[in-house]
Amino acid sequence: HTASTLVVQPLWFVGVYAVITALTPYCVRASRRLGARAAVPLLGTVAVVDLLRYGPYADAMPSWLSLLNLLPGWMFAYQLGVSWADGRIGRRGAWLLLAGGAALFATLLLAFHYPVSMVGVPGEARTNSHPPSLLVLALAAAQSGAAILLRDRLARLLRRPALWAPVVVVNLSAMTILCWHQTAMLAAAVPASYVGEVPGLTGAPDTGGWVLARLAWMPLFAGLLVVIAKYARPLEAPWDRAGTVRRAAAAVLAAGFGCFALAA
Repeated sequence: HTASTLVVQPLWFVGVYAVITALTPYCVRASRRLGARAAVPLLGTVAVVDLLRYGPYADAMPSWLSLLNLLPGWMFAYQLGVSWADGRIGRRGAWLLLAGGAALFATLLLAFHYPVSMVGVPGEARTNSHPPSLLVLALAAAQSGAAILLRDRLARLLRRPALWAPVVVVNLSAMTILCWHQTAMLAAAVPASYVGEVPGLTGAPDTGGWVLARLAWMPLFAGLLVVIAKYARPLEAPWDRAGTVRRAAAAVLAAGFGCFALAA
């Protein structure tokens, strides 16, 4: 159960990616009308929902309230990207994003005691990622500002083919890496679990030595991911021909994945 859950867990992003990409025309219209300020209502919506679910009246709020953060939470950084691509965010706006995002991030951690981890951690009553909290948006703002400020300098560095080539290769495989990296890890961890506790692989991550051991396993994970990607990449390409059988099989698999994801 743990292995199957970890395999499908990264695939939640595919749904988010599909919905937000479909809303691109509306993001472009908002950017041309409001510029970078088009992201402010998204930030405000998440802030209000967080106040309701974590504030003094949190016990009276319905459990489904946090789901209202799904769309505005994940669309925030995308809207910033659309505004930047549209030429509506300059260096001044980038500095504002960096400073404002960093200040909000620190405030939420220190004053409002948001979880430190950006992803769900077993034993924590709250999570920043499912659905996204205001802390995720604060980090996204700071990272976006830093990326815009560093963009020209990085572009100059990437004029060197030796630096440019690996960046392009990884970027072309970004979705594959995201969706299948857990599978690559499990391809090594599951067989090792029959041997016993293997440092950095099946042992508990409770010491500094575990971190060093995990780093030593990284080349194996990377090699397994390359093998998996060889067969997974074609699944991401558009189908030239899709008959009734193939469409039906895809529909059954999609429905099954949806049910499993909700149950898990």
